[in-house]
Amino acid sequence: MINRVLIRLKIVQIIYAYYQNGGKSLDTAEKELFFSISKAYDLYNYLLLLMVEITRYANKRLEASKHKLAPDQKDLSPNTKFVDNRFIAQLEVNKQLNEFVNSQKKTWENETECIKYLCEEIMNSDTYKEYMKSETSSYEEDRELWRKLYKTIIFNNSHLDEVLEDLSLYWNDDKEIVDTFVLKTIKRFDPKNEEKQVLLPEFKDEEDKEFTRRLFRRTILNADYYRHLISENTRNWDINRVALMDVIIMQIALAEILSFPNIPISVSLNEYVEIAKLYSTPKSGGFINGTLDGIVNVLKKENKLTKK
Repeated sequence: MINRVLIRLKIVQIIYAYYQNGGKSLDTAEKELFFSISKAYDLYNYLLLLMVEITRYANKRLEASKHKLAPDQKDLSPNTKFVDNRFIAQLEVNKQLNEFVNSQKKTWENETECIKYLCEEIMNSDTYKEYMKSETSSYEEDRELWRKLYKTIIFNNSHLDEVLEDLSLYWNDDKEIVDTFVLKTIKRFDPKNEEKQVLLPEFKDEEDKEFTRRLFRRTILNADYYRHLISENTRNWDINRVALMDVIIMQIALAEILSFPNIPISVSLNEYVEIAKLYSTPKSGGFINGTLDGIVNVLKKENKLTKK
């Protein structure tokens, strides 16, 4: 599940914290990196569970309506299409998701107000209303409903983002990327797999895990060399006056460019320019792009860099 976009972001965050804390322990910082990544995977599972909890809350509302002092026919014989959603029923019994709940002890029990808010948002949406009115019914329609609801209501929801931020500091910058993994998971669900539907793994493969460890360690262990290259190509600037975040981003970018011959230079440059736009100053993207491009050209002329 953890892709290289998120890996790079995590490495930037942890290395920045490493230098802010005086660069005391590489091993401790590496453990923090992998712990931070594991928390992003927790968020993925937690957001899958959110859909189940919203449906459970909706069902409780229907049951409560039946026991009003003067229930009408609509209360006594409600439309249960939403709470009987077959995709959610499959997700609710998913073995991997239930293992997460049992091992991490994470539920939405203490976030009733958030669940209520999201449920009401959903029930007021055109997507929900059209689904409830539809005379057709299939697993595919049930799954598509939640893909649409997630994309339009749960994705980029500021109220939910605030709740998640309070639950874990590690989730501040993760949700937007993790949301894409949840949407991918919804699309992959197949009723034939029943409770054994496979969720996305924490790492796609061992190669990505090794990429994480190697990029992190190379960035720090070869820091003097990378900072020398940066200093040589920013002669109009005192490197000590360049924003620390900019230096760190360029340092990681150089570690990637010089350590991973299979990754095109253009890919690495684009990735770190985007990270600079996210984490540094408005002008940092252009500054970093120009500086790295100059370093790459020098390294090529010196035959220290042969990849394209």
